[in-house]
Amino acid sequence: MASGKVRDVYDAGDGRLLLVASNRISAFDVVMAEPIPDKGRVLTAMSAFWFEQLSAVAANHLLSTDVADLPASAQVEGLEGRIMLCRRAEMLPVECIVRGYLTGSAWKEYQSAGTMHGSPLPAGLLEAAPLPEPVFTPSTKAEVGDHDENISFARAVELVGEDLANQLRDTSVALYTAGAALAYERGFIIADTKFEFGLVDGELVLADEVLTPDSSRFWPADRWVPGTTPPSFDKQPVRDYLDGLDWDKTPPPPPLPDEVVSATAERYRDAYERLTGRSLADWPGA
Repeated sequence: MASGKVRDVYDAGDGRLLLVASNRISAFDVVMAEPIPDKGRVLTAMSAFWFEQLSAVAANHLLSTDVADLPASAQVEGLEGRIMLCRRAEMLPVECIVRGYLTGSAWKEYQSAGTMHGSPLPAGLLEAAPLPEPVFTPSTKAEVGDHDENISFARAVELVGEDLANQLRDTSVALYTAGAALAYERGFIIADTKFEFGLVDGELVLADEVLTPDSSRFWPADRWVPGTTPPSFDKQPVRDYLDGLDWDKTPPPPPLPDEVVSATAERYRDAYERLTGRSLADWPGA
């Protein structure tokens, strides 16, 4: 039905979608040729964990992660641990980013203009400094290309209406706050994250993935020092390697060495096991 950089989406009938997480990895909006072992299982297992943990904060689209619940024609070998059977939602055109720390593109904007998402911030803040409170900074897909484009809250209101925009903001901040608190207990800081929502029979539901290394910036709390760039539990080994090459960030991508692939796979596995307290070996597909 549709294929993204990481996930493939199929119509499962009866108002349901089948999301299959691959081991593909992208960097700088380019999909690498080499798969990352277990990445699809990690993204699925971690999303399932967070959907469960945050169900009291927001409804979600997940129905099952069990291949046995798929239509018979879809029960093919190799899907174990990588599928989510979901309620089909009417996805909203606003991507809901919540920032708890000054980092990434927000830090770059602050350095150049003293603002974050166009709003002034106090002077003298350091990179990776905590913000006074989590901030909702919506975005949407740019009309040209596959990049996210920052938008104002007023623009979000224009896109989905005032009531729904308020609901997106409040729900996103509540989800981030709850998730960040649990992650901190497990030794992680969630610096920022992106949520996506849709409507099912008029009900707002959390959809796609949630609080994974692909949608969030995880820092080990014991290595967080304001004024520095903390290490991230995500595709950072891939980015770091590519940044050191003479590559113009357009396809085709350069090949990834085995050590970069294995280091990235280990970060994904470690993030899942430390955050959830569960072993990836116990998740289907091992």
